[in-house]
Amino acid sequence: MKKRKVPMRMCIGCKQMKPKKDLLRIVQPKEGAQSTDLSGKAQGRGAYVCKNMDCLRLAMKNKSIRLTPEVTQALEEEIQKGG
Repeated sequence: MKKRKVPMRMCIGCKQMKPKKDLLRIVQPKEGAQSTDLSGKAQGRGAYVCKNMDCLRLAMKNKSIRLTPEVTQALEEEIQKGG
């Protein structure tokens, strides 16, 4: 039986490649506001961040991404409850 290829994505905070399912996705559609994408299917430009506060803070400190306060709060809540 063939092994399935695991999709890998880079965290914008720590810059490490990790499996897509272990990361949180932030989406910026062409028109509209940023949002978190828990399903991984939303249309728009996506960025991935690890499920820990250190990577989120590092990404914001390095200006890898500019998040709206609503998205920042939603990501923090998602990280607090365990991803």
